[in-house]
Amino acid sequence: MAARATTEVRPGPELSIVVPTFNERDNVAVLIGRLASCLGNRSWEVIFVDDDSPDGTAHAVREHAALDSRVRCLKRIGRRGLSSACVEGMLATSAPYIAVIDADLQHDETLLPQMLDALKQDGTDIVVASRYAPGGGVGDWDERRALMSRLAVRLSRLVVPGELTDPMSGFFMMRRAVLDDSVYKLSAIGFKILADIFASHRPPLRFKELAYRFRVRHAGESKLDSVTVWDYAMLLLDKLVGRWIPVRFIGFSIVGAAGVAVHFAVLTLVFQSLHYSFATGQAVATFGAMSFNYAVNNVLTYRDMRLRGVQWLRGWASFVLACSIGGFANLGVASTIFAQGRGWLLAAIAGILVGAVWNYAVTMMTTWGRPRK
Repeated sequence: MAARATTEVRPGPELSIVVPTFNERDNVAVLIGRLASCLGNRSWEVIFVDDDSPDGTAHAVREHAALDSRVRCLKRIGRRGLSSACVEGMLATSAPYIAVIDADLQHDETLLPQMLDALKQDGTDIVVASRYAPGGGVGDWDERRALMSRLAVRLSRLVVPGELTDPMSGFFMMRRAVLDDSVYKLSAIGFKILADIFASHRPPLRFKELAYRFRVRHAGESKLDSVTVWDYAMLLLDKLVGRWIPVRFIGFSIVGAAGVAVHFAVLTLVFQSLHYSFATGQAVATFGAMSFNYAVNNVLTYRDMRLRGVQWLRGWASFVLACSIGGFANLGVASTIFAQGRGWLLAAIAGILVGAVWNYAVTMMTTWGRPRK
């Protein structure tokens, strides 16, 4: 009689540490070593969520994963963004406790055991490592970056509890239940996933803060740029009015308003300064404004679906065509309302709204939503 096969049951990790990465190859080995050192024999895993880094970050992670089952790699193709990467990493684990930490080694990983103990011993939902709690610090930041951070903290009061000293922190640990209760409400925009979680969860989260001093980056370059400011503004707007107005439409409209200024600047240059006919100036200004709107929307509003190379040129063509039709719709609606005696201001506003909605809806589907080959 054949022996019955037995299968050893191995429970999953108690703690999963999610690390979003982009061009962090040189930090992978050091971070894994530090996690192993501070967590010791605890049951843990680390999930690196890599946005297809050109420096081979994912490959470096897989080399370590082949030797250590606690290391995992989740590589995303065609998607970008720290917050969305964190969400995907969190959803890829069964661990009852989930931490988020940056790969650049600026966070103090030695706080992880204390964070885990705090979640297990009391009624806390989430533990935040704070640079602004008593005993914390921002390290070698210059005055400009420190000022921007303080301003971001103040603006966050619109959507997060005032008692939270560091809603901009990228280092925290929470119970899995927090993710399960808020994941469908998360915006996953930009870099500030912690503020997103606090603003999305109902009822308010029970939290604890642990002070730490922000370190100097170990290797690589900072990802902070002007786009980060835009993403943060879009996150706040989404939490404030997103239930009524799509935040992409708000961003699209802001860019469109800037495009009006570009239109008049080009028209003034061609018509007034270069002395071409008004029709020529208007045509050049129209195409200039459309091209400006397309380029800026591609970088900001649709950053996660950004077009490059030949796709950029195809996207520009479809955008100009769609907006040209939108211009005719604007004119037709405005003219009809004006002819009914409703006044030029109401007619103009109605035409602008119809044109804006058309341009947004059509370009979202045809320019950035079309399948890529």
